[in-house]
Amino acid sequence: MEILLKYFPDLTPTQIEQFGRLHSLYTAWNAKINVISRKDIDFLYERHVLHSLGIAKIIQFQPQAEVMDLGTGGGFPAIPLAILFPETKFLAVDSIGKKITVVKDIAQNLQLNNLETMHQRAEKINRQFDFVVSRAVAPLLDLYKWTNNKFYRMYNHSLKNGIICLKGGDLSQEIAQVHRPIQVFDLKNIFQEDFFAEKKVVYVQMIK
Repeated sequence: MEILLKYFPDLTPTQIEQFGRLHSLYTAWNAKINVISRKDIDFLYERHVLHSLGIAKIIQFQPQAEVMDLGTGGGFPAIPLAILFPETKFLAVDSIGKKITVVKDIAQNLQLNNLETMHQRAEKINRQFDFVVSRAVAPLLDLYKWTNNKFYRMYNHSLKNGIICLKGGDLSQEIAQVHRPIQVFDLKNIFQEDFFAEKKVVYVQMIK
């Protein structure tokens, strides 16, 4: 928890309690199914929670905004973002049912009433959103194809509605394939830990 308070010192008591419970909840689920790699569970707050919250250093989601987490896996970045932005509506989507079971259970345990889950392929979801977030799910071109018709035309954030994803390494080829305005933010400029040396937040503007 100390690492979260280092970068997010204004967490409320409720948020601190919710974030604090994540380790025991994920440890319990990891004993049943492999939600998080065994080597990473001891680094849950740095490599999963704080990494997810890198998005919050780029944009502050507004109350009632609608955000889809595409390929949420074990609930990242949806669960940390839902804790941090309790008035924003999140939809965590994954095509693997057992992962959605985990996310739903953790959300219920934490009373995250702003987080909905859905066992479905993202491209089959017939809804619109302000933003789509993801973490190392697929190349940018695939994310673009799966979501290009899923964005509200009106916007009220510092960034226009679009995709915000967590990625790493050399992204030049991926970026060249998507003919949209794109911004790349290096997390090494925000978080000091070595884990973030090559981690990035990539924003793809999806409306004009």
